[in-house]
Amino acid sequence: MKVLEIAFTGYCVTNMKRAREFYEGVLGLEQCRMFGSTGGSFEWVEYDIGAGTLALILGDGKDWQPSPLGTASALEVDDFEAFVKKIKSSGVTVIFDAMESPVCHVITVADPDGNRIMIHKRKQK
Repeated sequence: MKVLEIAFTGYCVTNMKRAREFYEGVLGLEQCRMFGSTGGSFEWVEYDIGAGTLALILGDGKDWQPSPLGTASALEVDDFEAFVKKIKSSGVTVIFDAMESPVCHVITVADPDGNRIMIHKRKQK
């Protein structure tokens, strides 16, 4: 037995409309699936990104809450500089400013609930 791949990363959010404005409006992701409904708002929204999926889950405020110090997803982008410019002009909270490592460029930001998202660009080998 072995783990084959990451099936999805799930982020708890407190306001699905506000979260979708960030993920779809700022990051430009396109939702591909939505499940459950409470008061006219979906409780689960998924975005396929390459072979993986990012899922937004409407938390109950008790057993599942946003975690600003916990899990983070790194989204590989085609134009790192353009994403950094868009992020900074949109007023998104920057946790760790854009930096370069020996293998990549990365910036870490917070979604509206404080969950961490890394915008990432691998260097050519």
